[in-house]
Amino acid sequence: MSNMQNMIRCGFICILFMVYGVEAQVASVGPPKPPLGKRWVLNPDFSDEFNGTELDTTKWLNYHPTWIGRPPGLFMPSQVSVKDGFLQIKGEKMKQDTIVHAYGKDIVFNIKGGAVVSKKAAFLGYYECRVKAAATSMSTTFWFSGNNVTGPKGCDQYSQEWDIQECIGKQGDFKGSYFASGMHSNAHYWYNDCEGERHDYRASQVRFENEEVASKDFHVYGGWWRDALHASYYYDNRAPKHQKFFDSISSKPMNTPMYMRLVCETYPFPWISLPTDEELADDTKNTVYYDWVRGYELVDVHESTTLKPEALIKIYDEGVYFEQSVLQVKSTNKLKIPLTYKANVDRTVTLKLLNEEGKMVAQKKFTAHAGYANMEFDFELLQVPKRSSNYKLVSHMCIKEQKDQILDINTIIINLKN
Repeated sequence: MSNMQNMIRCGFICILFMVYGVEAQVASVGPPKPPLGKRWVLNPDFSDEFNGTELDTTKWLNYHPTWIGRPPGLFMPSQVSVKDGFLQIKGEKMKQDTIVHAYGKDIVFNIKGGAVVSKKAAFLGYYECRVKAAATSMSTTFWFSGNNVTGPKGCDQYSQEWDIQECIGKQGDFKGSYFASGMHSNAHYWYNDCEGERHDYRASQVRFENEEVASKDFHVYGGWWRDALHASYYYDNRAPKHQKFFDSISSKPMNTPMYMRLVCETYPFPWISLPTDEELADDTKNTVYYDWVRGYELVDVHESTTLKPEALIKIYDEGVYFEQSVLQVKSTNKLKIPLTYKANVDRTVTLKLLNEEGKMVAQKKFTAHAGYANMEFDFELLQVPKRSSNYKLVSHMCIKEQKDQILDINTIIINLKN
Protein backbone atom coordinates (compact mmCIF):
# COMPACT_ATOMS: atom_id res chain seq x y z
CA MET A 1 0.00 0.00 0.00
CA SER A 2 1.29 3.48 -0.85
CA ASN A 3 2.27 6.07 1.73
CA MET A 4 -0.67 8.22 0.65
CA GLN A 5 -3.16 5.40 1.22
CA ASN A 6 -1.67 4.71 4.61
CA MET A 7 -2.01 8.36 5.55
CA ILE A 8 -5.65 8.46 4.42
CA ARG A 9 -6.44 5.34 6.50
CA CYS A 10 -4.87 7.06 9.51
CA GLY A 11 -7.36 9.92 9.26
CA PHE A 12 -5.42 12.35 7.10
CA ILE A 13 -7.08 14.65 4.61
CA CYS A 14 -5.83 14.28 1.06
CA ILE A 15 -6.05 17.44 -0.98
CA LEU A 16 -5.82 16.84 -4.68
CA PHE A 17 -4.99 19.89 -6.77
CA MET A 18 -6.13 19.56 -10.38
CA VAL A 19 -4.94 22.44 -12.50
CA TYR A 20 -7.40 23.45 -15.21
CA GLY A 21 -6.08 24.90 -18.45
CA VAL A 22 -2.91 26.49 -17.05
CA GLU A 23 0.25 24.69 -16.05
CA ALA A 24 3.05 26.19 -13.98
CA GLN A 25 5.15 27.86 -16.63
CA VAL A 26 8.86 27.21 -16.82
CA ALA A 27 10.59 30.24 -18.27
CA SER A 28 13.80 30.01 -20.26
CA VAL A 29 15.18 32.93 -18.24
CA GLY A 30 14.86 33.99 -14.65
CA PRO A 31 15.90 32.32 -11.41
CA PRO A 32 14.95 28.81 -10.29
CA LYS A 33 12.25 28.17 -7.72
CA PRO A 34 13.27 29.87 -4.46
CA PRO A 35 13.28 28.14 -1.06
CA LEU A 36 10.00 28.13 0.85
CA GLY A 37 9.29 31.50 2.43
CA LYS A 38 11.74 33.31 0.15
CA ARG A 39 11.50 35.52 -2.92
CA TRP A 40 13.99 36.29 -5.67
CA VAL A 41 14.39 40.00 -6.40
CA LEU A 42 16.55 41.53 -9.09
CA ASN A 43 19.83 42.98 -7.81
CA PRO A 44 20.55 46.10 -9.91
CA ASP A 45 24.26 46.14 -8.98
CA PHE A 46 24.77 43.02 -11.12
CA SER A 47 22.10 43.53 -13.78
CA ASP A 48 22.27 45.36 -17.09
CA GLU A 49 20.27 45.16 -20.32
CA PHE A 50 23.00 47.03 -22.26
CA ASN A 51 20.45 49.10 -24.17
CA GLY A 52 22.37 52.37 -24.00
CA THR A 53 25.24 53.78 -26.02
CA GLU A 54 28.02 53.42 -23.46
CA LEU A 55 29.00 51.26 -20.51
CA ASP A 56 27.31 52.20 -17.23
CA THR A 57 30.33 53.33 -15.21
CA THR A 58 28.32 53.37 -11.99
CA LYS A 59 28.28 49.56 -12.18
CA TRP A 60 31.18 48.44 -14.35
CA LEU A 61 34.88 48.85 -15.04
CA ASN A 62 36.00 48.42 -18.66
CA TYR A 63 39.22 46.77 -17.52
CA HIS A 64 40.34 44.15 -15.03
CA PRO A 65 41.75 45.93 -11.95
CA THR A 66 44.18 43.16 -10.92
CA TRP A 67 45.01 41.34 -14.17
CA ILE A 68 46.15 42.70 -17.53
CA GLY A 69 45.34 39.53 -19.46
CA ARG A 70 46.89 36.21 -20.38
CA PRO A 71 49.64 36.61 -23.01
CA PRO A 72 49.47 37.19 -25.86
CA GLY A 73 46.04 38.78 -25.19
CA LEU A 74 46.04 42.16 -23.46
CA PHE A 75 42.88 43.59 -21.90
CA MET A 76 42.20 47.00 -23.42
CA PRO A 77 39.26 49.36 -22.72
CA SER A 78 39.15 50.19 -26.44
CA GLN A 79 37.75 46.70 -27.11
CA VAL A 80 34.70 47.21 -24.89
CA SER A 81 31.59 48.96 -26.25
CA VAL A 82 27.82 49.12 -25.76
CA LYS A 83 25.72 49.45 -28.91
CA ASP A 84 22.83 47.89 -30.78
CA GLY A 85 21.47 46.50 -27.50
CA PHE A 86 24.60 44.53 -26.59
CA LEU A 87 27.73 44.71 -24.54
CA GLN A 88 30.37 43.91 -27.16
CA ILE A 89 33.93 42.77 -26.50
CA LYS A 90 36.07 42.52 -29.62
CA GLY A 91 39.24 40.51 -30.15
CA GLU A 92 41.69 42.03 -32.64
CA LYS A 93 45.28 41.71 -33.79
CA MET A 94 47.66 44.48 -32.76
CA LYS A 95 49.53 46.25 -35.52
CA GLN A 96 52.76 45.53 -33.71
CA ASP A 97 53.90 43.72 -30.59
CA THR A 98 53.41 45.57 -27.32
CA ILE A 99 55.71 45.07 -24.34
CA VAL A 100 54.14 45.65 -20.93
CA HIS A 101 56.17 45.61 -17.74
CA ALA A 102 54.00 43.89 -15.15
CA TYR A 103 54.40 41.43 -12.27
CA GLY A 104 58.12 42.19 -12.18
CA LYS A 105 58.88 41.33 -15.81
CA ASP A 106 58.42 42.41 -19.44
CA ILE A 107 55.52 40.64 -21.20
CA VAL A 108 54.89 40.63 -24.95
CA PHE A 109 51.31 41.04 -26.22
CA ASN A 110 50.04 41.08 -29.80
CA ILE A 111 46.26 40.44 -29.45
CA LYS A 112 43.65 42.81 -28.04
CA GLY A 113 41.04 41.43 -25.66
CA GLY A 114 38.71 42.96 -23.12
CA ALA A 115 37.25 42.64 -19.64
CA VAL A 116 34.24 44.14 -17.88
CA VAL A 117 34.23 43.87 -14.08
CA SER A 118 31.56 44.81 -11.53
CA LYS A 119 32.42 47.64 -9.16
CA LYS A 120 30.68 45.88 -6.28
CA ALA A 121 31.29 42.40 -4.94
CA ALA A 122 28.50 39.83 -4.91
CA PHE A 123 27.81 37.30 -2.18
CA LEU A 124 25.52 34.32 -2.83
CA GLY A 125 22.52 34.61 -5.15
CA TYR A 126 21.55 33.64 -8.69
CA TYR A 127 23.29 35.10 -11.74
CA GLU A 128 22.59 34.61 -15.44
CA CYS A 129 23.52 36.08 -18.79
CA ARG A 130 22.41 35.72 -22.39
CA VAL A 131 25.42 35.72 -24.67
CA LYS A 132 26.65 34.72 -28.11
CA ALA A 133 30.29 33.69 -28.22
CA ALA A 134 32.82 35.08 -30.65
CA ALA A 135 33.51 32.65 -33.52
CA THR A 136 37.21 32.43 -32.67
CA SER A 137 39.33 30.54 -30.16
CA MET A 138 39.31 33.52 -27.80
CA SER A 139 37.19 32.99 -24.72
CA THR A 140 33.65 34.01 -23.92
CA THR A 141 33.29 33.88 -20.15
CA PHE A 142 30.97 34.71 -17.26
CA TRP A 143 32.64 34.31 -13.88
CA PHE A 144 33.40 35.67 -10.42
CA SER A 145 36.56 35.93 -8.34
CA GLY A 146 37.85 37.60 -5.21
CA ASN A 147 41.12 38.75 -3.72
CA ASN A 148 43.44 36.88 -1.36
CA VAL A 149 42.25 36.56 2.23
CA THR A 150 43.86 34.96 5.27
CA GLY A 151 43.51 31.19 5.31
CA PRO A 152 42.43 28.85 8.11
CA LYS A 153 45.99 28.46 9.47
CA GLY A 154 46.70 32.16 9.72
CA CYS A 155 49.98 31.94 7.80
CA ASP A 156 48.25 30.88 4.55
CA GLN A 157 46.04 32.64 2.03
CA TYR A 158 43.30 31.72 -0.40
CA SER A 159 41.19 33.30 -3.10
CA GLN A 160 38.03 32.10 -4.80
CA GLU A 161 37.04 31.74 -8.45
CA TRP A 162 33.58 30.71 -9.60
CA ASP A 163 33.20 30.15 -13.35
CA ILE A 164 29.58 29.89 -14.46
CA GLN A 165 30.53 29.64 -18.13
CA GLU A 166 33.83 29.35 -20.00
CA CYS A 167 33.78 28.63 -23.72
CA ILE A 168 35.21 29.42 -27.13
CA GLY A 169 33.30 29.72 -30.41
CA LYS A 170 35.44 27.66 -32.75
CA GLN A 171 36.16 23.96 -33.05
CA GLY A 172 39.69 22.76 -33.71
CA ASP A 173 42.35 20.12 -33.27
CA PHE A 174 43.52 20.96 -29.75
CA LYS A 175 43.09 19.52 -26.26
CA GLY A 176 40.37 21.94 -25.16
CA SER A 177 38.24 21.55 -28.27
CA TYR A 178 35.23 20.57 -26.14
CA PHE A 179 35.09 24.20 -24.92
CA ALA A 180 33.59 25.13 -28.32
CA SER A 181 30.07 23.98 -27.37
CA GLY A 182 27.82 23.58 -24.38
CA MET A 183 28.42 24.94 -20.90
CA HIS A 184 31.47 24.43 -18.67
CA SER A 185 31.35 25.45 -15.01
CA ASN A 186 34.29 25.37 -12.60
CA ALA A 187 35.08 26.42 -9.05
CA HIS A 188 38.68 27.08 -7.98
CA TYR A 189 40.11 27.34 -4.48
CA TRP A 190 43.41 29.12 -5.08
CA TYR A 191 45.52 28.31 -2.05
CA ASN A 192 48.89 29.69 -0.96
CA ASP A 193 50.19 27.47 1.82
CA CYS A 194 52.40 28.62 4.69
CA GLU A 195 55.52 27.82 2.64
CA GLY A 196 54.34 30.16 -0.10
CA GLU A 197 53.49 27.45 -2.63
CA ARG A 198 50.39 28.11 -4.75
CA HIS A 199 47.81 25.38 -5.44
CA ASP A 200 44.82 25.28 -7.76
CA TYR A 201 42.25 23.08 -6.00
CA ARG A 202 39.14 22.52 -8.07
CA ALA A 203 35.69 21.08 -7.66
CA SER A 204 34.61 18.52 -10.24
CA GLN A 205 33.68 20.34 -13.44
CA VAL A 206 30.00 20.57 -14.41
CA ARG A 207 29.34 20.24 -18.14
CA PHE A 208 26.30 20.47 -20.39
CA GLU A 209 26.76 19.01 -23.86
CA ASN A 210 25.57 20.56 -27.13
CA GLU A 211 26.40 19.62 -30.70
CA GLU A 212 26.22 23.27 -31.80
CA VAL A 213 29.17 25.63 -31.38
CA ALA A 214 28.60 28.39 -28.82
CA SER A 215 29.04 31.10 -31.47
CA LYS A 216 26.13 29.95 -33.61
CA ASP A 217 23.41 31.43 -31.39
CA PHE A 218 22.64 33.07 -28.06
CA HIS A 219 22.39 30.92 -24.95
CA VAL A 220 21.41 31.59 -21.34
CA TYR A 221 23.97 30.55 -18.72
CA GLY A 222 23.01 30.67 -15.05
CA GLY A 223 24.56 29.85 -11.70
CA TRP A 224 23.12 29.72 -8.19
CA TRP A 225 25.74 30.34 -5.51
CA ARG A 226 23.73 28.61 -2.80
CA ASP A 227 26.14 28.76 0.13
CA ALA A 228 29.83 28.38 0.97
CA LEU A 229 29.79 24.72 -0.16
CA HIS A 230 27.33 24.37 -3.04
CA ALA A 231 26.34 25.76 -6.43
CA SER A 232 23.83 24.80 -9.11
CA TYR A 233 24.08 25.52 -12.83
CA TYR A 234 21.47 26.19 -15.51
CA TYR A 235 21.88 26.01 -19.30
CA ASP A 236 19.04 27.34 -21.41
CA ASN A 237 15.90 25.44 -20.38
CA ARG A 238 17.57 22.24 -19.20
CA ALA A 239 17.39 20.60 -15.79
CA PRO A 240 20.04 21.96 -13.40
CA LYS A 241 23.27 20.28 -12.42
CA HIS A 242 24.92 20.65 -9.04
CA GLN A 243 28.40 21.04 -7.61
CA LYS A 244 30.09 20.79 -4.24
CA PHE A 245 33.10 23.06 -3.81
CA PHE A 246 36.53 21.74 -2.81
CA ASP A 247 36.51 21.65 1.01
CA SER A 248 39.61 19.74 2.11
CA ILE A 249 41.41 22.90 3.28
CA SER A 250 38.40 24.82 4.59
CA SER A 251 34.90 23.62 5.48
CA LYS A 252 33.57 26.86 3.97
CA PRO A 253 35.70 27.44 0.87
CA MET A 254 33.44 29.96 -0.91
CA ASN A 255 32.59 32.24 1.98
CA THR A 256 33.64 35.74 0.88
CA PRO A 257 32.23 38.15 -1.75
CA MET A 258 33.45 38.03 -5.36
CA TYR A 259 33.37 40.40 -8.35
CA MET A 260 31.48 39.59 -11.55
CA ARG A 261 33.65 39.39 -14.68
CA LEU A 262 32.70 39.30 -18.38
CA VAL A 263 35.88 38.56 -20.29
CA CYS A 264 37.25 37.81 -23.74
CA GLU A 265 40.82 36.47 -23.38
CA THR A 266 43.36 34.21 -25.04
CA TYR A 267 43.85 30.68 -23.73
CA PRO A 268 47.25 28.97 -23.52
CA PHE A 269 48.54 26.88 -26.41
CA PRO A 270 48.43 23.87 -26.90
CA TRP A 271 45.28 23.55 -24.77
CA ILE A 272 43.54 26.04 -27.08
CA SER A 273 45.10 27.26 -30.31
CA LEU A 274 45.45 31.00 -30.76
CA PRO A 275 43.04 32.77 -33.14
CA THR A 276 44.27 33.43 -36.65
CA ASP A 277 44.94 36.93 -37.98
CA GLU A 278 42.12 36.42 -40.50
CA GLU A 279 39.58 35.60 -37.75
CA LEU A 280 40.62 38.60 -35.69
CA ALA A 281 40.17 40.87 -38.73
CA ASP A 282 36.67 39.54 -39.45
CA ASP A 283 33.99 41.56 -37.62
CA THR A 284 31.47 38.78 -38.18
CA LYS A 285 33.60 36.46 -36.02
CA ASN A 286 35.73 38.45 -33.59
CA THR A 287 33.11 39.87 -31.20
CA VAL A 288 31.34 38.54 -28.10
CA TYR A 289 27.75 39.78 -27.71
CA TYR A 290 26.30 39.95 -24.20
CA ASP A 291 22.57 40.63 -24.59
CA TRP A 292 22.03 41.09 -20.86
CA VAL A 293 23.29 40.04 -17.46
CA ARG A 294 21.12 39.72 -14.34
CA GLY A 295 21.72 39.04 -10.68
CA TYR A 296 19.12 38.09 -8.08
CA GLU A 297 19.12 37.93 -4.30
CA LEU A 298 16.83 36.15 -1.85
CA VAL A 299 14.61 38.09 0.55
CA ASP A 300 11.68 37.06 2.74
CA VAL A 301 8.39 36.59 0.87
CA HIS A 302 6.62 39.47 2.61
CA GLU A 303 9.56 41.88 2.72
CA SER A 304 8.90 45.05 0.76
CA THR A 305 11.83 46.29 -1.30
CA THR A 306 12.40 49.91 -2.27
CA LEU A 307 13.91 49.21 -5.68
CA LYS A 308 11.82 47.24 -8.17
CA PRO A 309 13.89 46.97 -11.37
CA GLU A 310 11.72 44.04 -12.51
CA ALA A 311 9.14 46.64 -13.56
CA LEU A 312 11.49 48.05 -16.20
CA ILE A 313 12.64 44.73 -17.61
CA LYS A 314 9.36 42.80 -17.25
CA ILE A 315 11.16 39.53 -16.67
CA TYR A 316 8.21 37.40 -15.63
CA ASP A 317 5.02 36.04 -17.09
CA GLU A 318 3.02 37.23 -14.10
CA GLY A 319 0.69 34.89 -12.28
CA VAL A 320 -0.02 32.57 -9.35
CA TYR A 321 0.98 28.94 -9.80
CA PHE A 322 0.02 25.78 -7.92
CA GLU A 323 2.89 23.41 -8.54
CA GLN A 324 1.98 20.33 -6.47
CA SER A 325 -0.61 17.82 -7.70
CA VAL A 326 -1.17 16.11 -4.32
CA LEU A 327 -0.90 17.54 -0.84
CA GLN A 328 -1.34 15.52 2.36
CA VAL A 329 -2.22 17.15 5.67
CA LYS A 330 -3.53 15.96 9.02
CA SER A 331 -7.28 15.77 9.53
CA THR A 332 -7.87 19.38 10.49
CA ASN A 333 -9.88 22.37 9.43
CA LYS A 334 -6.68 24.28 8.67
CA LEU A 335 -5.44 23.79 5.13
CA LYS A 336 -1.97 24.84 4.03
CA ILE A 337 -1.93 25.74 0.34
CA PRO A 338 1.52 25.84 -1.34
CA LEU A 339 1.90 28.30 -4.18
CA THR A 340 4.43 30.32 -6.12
CA TYR A 341 3.93 33.62 -7.86
CA LYS A 342 5.81 35.84 -10.27
CA ALA A 343 5.26 39.59 -10.40
CA ASN A 344 7.12 42.41 -12.11
CA VAL A 345 5.62 45.00 -9.74
CA ASP A 346 3.65 44.74 -6.52
CA ARG A 347 0.31 43.05 -7.22
CA THR A 348 -2.79 42.17 -5.19
CA VAL A 349 -3.65 38.47 -5.03
CA THR A 350 -7.07 37.23 -3.86
CA LEU A 351 -7.64 33.56 -3.06
CA LYS A 352 -11.24 32.35 -2.81
CA LEU A 353 -12.18 28.91 -1.47
CA LEU A 354 -15.57 27.67 -2.72
CA ASN A 355 -17.50 24.60 -1.58
CA GLU A 356 -19.41 22.14 -3.81
CA GLU A 357 -22.41 24.46 -3.95
CA GLY A 358 -20.21 27.31 -5.15
CA LYS A 359 -20.51 29.15 -1.86
CA MET A 360 -17.40 30.99 -0.72
CA VAL A 361 -16.25 29.51 2.59
CA ALA A 362 -13.00 31.47 2.94
CA GLN A 363 -11.17 34.33 1.28
CA LYS A 364 -7.65 35.61 1.70
CA LYS A 365 -5.91 38.58 0.14
CA PHE A 366 -2.26 39.56 0.16
CA THR A 367 0.23 41.83 -1.54
CA ALA A 368 2.48 39.92 -3.92
CA HIS A 369 5.67 41.95 -3.79
CA ALA A 370 7.69 42.14 -7.01
CA GLY A 371 9.81 39.06 -7.67
CA TYR A 372 9.49 35.28 -7.76
CA ALA A 373 8.12 33.88 -4.49
CA ASN A 374 7.54 30.47 -2.92
CA MET A 375 5.09 30.38 -0.02
CA GLU A 376 2.31 28.59 1.86
CA PHE A 377 -1.09 30.09 2.55
CA ASP A 378 -3.40 29.02 5.39
CA PHE A 379 -7.13 28.53 4.94
CA GLU A 380 -9.30 27.77 7.96
CA LEU A 381 -12.63 25.93 7.51
CA LEU A 382 -15.44 26.30 10.06
CA GLN A 383 -15.35 22.56 10.66
CA VAL A 384 -13.68 19.40 9.42
CA PRO A 385 -15.72 17.92 6.52
CA LYS A 386 -17.62 14.78 7.59
CA ARG A 387 -17.55 13.27 4.12
CA SER A 388 -15.47 13.38 1.01
CA SER A 389 -16.06 16.64 -0.80
CA ASN A 390 -14.72 18.87 -3.51
CA TYR A 391 -13.63 22.45 -3.06
CA LYS A 392 -12.58 24.94 -5.66
CA LEU A 393 -9.76 27.43 -5.11
CA VAL A 394 -9.68 30.47 -7.39
CA SER A 395 -6.73 32.87 -7.48
CA HIS A 396 -6.90 36.37 -8.95
CA MET A 397 -3.79 38.47 -9.51
CA CYS A 398 -4.76 42.10 -10.00
CA ILE A 399 -3.15 45.44 -10.57
CA LYS A 400 -2.68 46.74 -7.07
CA GLU A 401 -5.59 48.89 -5.86
CA GLN A 402 -7.52 48.19 -9.08
CA LYS A 403 -9.66 45.09 -8.45
CA ASP A 404 -11.34 45.15 -11.84
CA GLN A 405 -8.06 44.87 -13.77
CA ILE A 406 -7.26 41.16 -13.46
CA LEU A 407 -3.94 39.98 -14.87
CA ASP A 408 -4.18 36.26 -14.09
CA ILE A 409 -6.82 33.74 -12.98
CA ASN A 410 -6.02 30.22 -11.88
CA THR A 411 -8.55 27.63 -10.69
CA ILE A 412 -7.90 24.30 -9.00
CA ILE A 413 -10.14 21.61 -7.54
CA ILE A 414 -9.44 20.44 -3.99
CA ASN A 415 -10.68 16.93 -3.28
CA LEU A 416 -10.99 16.34 0.48
CA LYS A 417 -11.27 12.72 1.59
CA ASN A 418 -11.96 11.55 5.13
